[in-house]
Amino acid sequence: MNIAKIDLNLLVHLDVLLREGNVTKAANQIGITQPAMSNNLKRLRELFKDPLLIRTSSGMLPTKRATQLQPIVRDVLSTLENTVNTELEFLPLMSDRTFRVMASDYAESTLLMEVIKRLDKLAPNITLDLITPSDVTFYDVEQGKVDMAINRFEELPQSFHQKVIWKDSFACVMNSQNPLVGQFDLDNYLRNKHIWVSKTGFGVGVGIDPNAVQKLGWVDAELTKLGKKRDIRVFTRHYHVALQLAKEQNLVATLPKRAANLYKHDPNVEILEPPFYIPPFPLKMAWSAILQHDAGHIWLRRLISEVANSLPLD
Repeated sequence: MNIAKIDLNLLVHLDVLLREGNVTKAANQIGITQPAMSNNLKRLRELFKDPLLIRTSSGMLPTKRATQLQPIVRDVLSTLENTVNTELEFLPLMSDRTFRVMASDYAESTLLMEVIKRLDKLAPNITLDLITPSDVTFYDVEQGKVDMAINRFEELPQSFHQKVIWKDSFACVMNSQNPLVGQFDLDNYLRNKHIWVSKTGFGVGVGIDPNAVQKLGWVDAELTKLGKKRDIRVFTRHYHVALQLAKEQNLVATLPKRAANLYKHDPNVEILEPPFYIPPFPLKMAWSAILQHDAGHIWLRRLISEVANSLPLD
C-alpha cells in the first residue's frame, strides 16, 4: 500500500464507523449523507482489502482486521488532533469550561468537595458536572464525552490513561452505644448485622446476590479466606446512607477509612479498626487518550492530584 495515496478523511470516517457500528449514525456524526458514508466504507474496504464491517442479525460487526485497526487509527488521529489543537496556555481565571466527572459519592465526599473549594478561588467560572457511575459507560469516557472517572476500578481498558489518587484502608463504623464497641473481636463482629456498600466500575448495576460472596468485594473476599461470612442485612451503593444507618441502627458498616472519618467528630459514632486484615485499595482517576494533551484537562488533573496529596488520612 502506498501511504501517499491514503485520504486522511477516510481514516476519520473509519474511526467513526468502527465506533458507531452503523453507517447512518456515522454519517450523522460526521455531517455527511448516508450514501456518501456508504461510498467511503466501500473505498475503505478496497484500501484495506477487507470487509471491515459485516452485517449480521445483531447489526454490523467489525472483522478481525477492523478490530486490529481500530486502536491504531484512533491513536494516529488522536496524536494528530492533539498536535493541531493543543492550547498553548490554559487560563483558569478566564475559563467558563464545564468538566464532566464521573465519581462515586465516596470520591465526591472525600476528594471533590475540597476540589470544588479550590475551584471557587482559582477558577470561579468553571463548572463541574458530577455524574454517578451508573450514568456512564467506558465508551463515554473513551470518546471524551466524560472528562474523567474517579472511582475504585477492578479493571480499565488499556487505552485509558490512569493515575492513582491515593490508597485507602478500611474502618468499621457503628453506633457508640453498640455493645460491640467494648468487645470488638472477629467473633463478635460476625455476630452483628452488617451494611454492604460499594459502587465500582461503570454502567447500570444489577441486584446483589448475598450468596455470591466472590462478587461482594474486598471485605467479604478477606472473610472468605478465613472461612467466615458476615450477616449482611442492607445493601446500598451510597456511602452516606451506610454511615447514617450505622449511626442510627445496630448495624456495622465496614468501608473506606476516609469515608468513615467524615463522621469522626460525631459523638454518636464509633470508628474502629477491622478485627481482620483487609488490604488497602487504590482510588484512581482515568481519562481518554483524546484528552491527554488538552491544556485545561492537564490543569484539572494536576489540581485534583494536588488536593489529594494535601488531604490527611486521619
